[in-house]
Amino acid sequence: MASDALRVDRLLEVVSAETGLSDLGEPTWCDGAGRLAQELDTGASLHELGVAVASAEIADYLRNRLYVTHWLNTHPQITEQPVVPPIVILGQPRTGTTVLFEVLAQDPDNRVPMTWEVDRPWPPPASATYDTDPRIGEVQARLEATELLIPGFLGMHALGARLAQECVRITGGEFRSMIFSTQYKVPAYQQWLLHEADMAPAYRYHRRFLQYLQSAHPGKRWVVKSPAHLWSLGALIQEYPDALIVHTHRDPLRVVCSLASLVDLLRRLASDDVAIADVAREWVGDIVEGLDRAVEARRDGTVSPERAVDVQFHEFLADPMSVVRRIYERLDLELSAEAERRMRRFVAENPREKHGGHAYSFADTGLDAAMLRERTLGYREYFDVAEEPEP
Repeated sequence: MASDALRVDRLLEVVSAETGLSDLGEPTWCDGAGRLAQELDTGASLHELGVAVASAEIADYLRNRLYVTHWLNTHPQITEQPVVPPIVILGQPRTGTTVLFEVLAQDPDNRVPMTWEVDRPWPPPASATYDTDPRIGEVQARLEATELLIPGFLGMHALGARLAQECVRITGGEFRSMIFSTQYKVPAYQQWLLHEADMAPAYRYHRRFLQYLQSAHPGKRWVVKSPAHLWSLGALIQEYPDALIVHTHRDPLRVVCSLASLVDLLRRLASDDVAIADVAREWVGDIVEGLDRAVEARRDGTVSPERAVDVQFHEFLADPMSVVRRIYERLDLELSAEAERRMRRFVAENPREKHGGHAYSFADTGLDAAMLRERTLGYREYFDVAEEPEP
């Protein structure tokens, strides 16, 4: 049983009293929420601030789910509206998914879930006030406070209320999301998520959330992104069979040490018991599993060749616009002059090291580089991923 601060039933009582709502929709959220809260309480080594942060986060997800469910229940026609088959960006963490996402977000025809509307979705964002909504400032202030608590984080991973947000923040409302295992040490929850949990409910909720967001501020097509999709390709394709998969690739050695460094810093917001080597040991098997699942999804036809575009990290860095054009050509979309102008300006104004860069070393992970290269050989050969110098 979780301590009082992390008890899901207690948190639900609080947000229900606050909102006057009680319907959370499908009860599929309960299993993940219960597992997460229990491990946060008993195994995550949270300090006092960490308990407060985690409990507030669970409450936020419950509150948002209450609001979204209420709005869709009272406006059922929204759930009948199509979600235009999205462009789904995925790939291991630290492979360029974020910058590619932001580049595509510059096209006015691409609807992306912005951080402020994902974090504070009530009431539904409206076109008339989309750029002036007061929630933008509220969310931005919260993000800047995070940088004060864990200095250097924004130099490793750009955050902003007006920046596009990852799908893990959406599926967090189903409590089937890798967002939690990046923020907290919850390996049992991660094991359940990747090897036992049915991810179909997470993607059903994902669709409903996008329907909710587009109800008062639609777009021509959605562009969404998360490395976590890599581990759930079957469920993703089942929910969005017409999606174009844009898969980014990079040397797994770079992925593992960069991710370990990022997670190490991120977890320091909630715990003092954090070390890069521990994070690397915890994550390396899951990283390899994700690479293997990507290969298997291509071989068994889960992801068909005509619905996929592969992007090498070095290729995108060298010429971002050629990658963008290849994506648009695959979908038979026109890249307008205005969209291209905005994209080029974004690239010019946001060089790779704009926020100070991200220094890391593979030696910090304590892992065997030769063994990791051997374990990932099948992935690297299948997708023709070049080795990079060991960092």
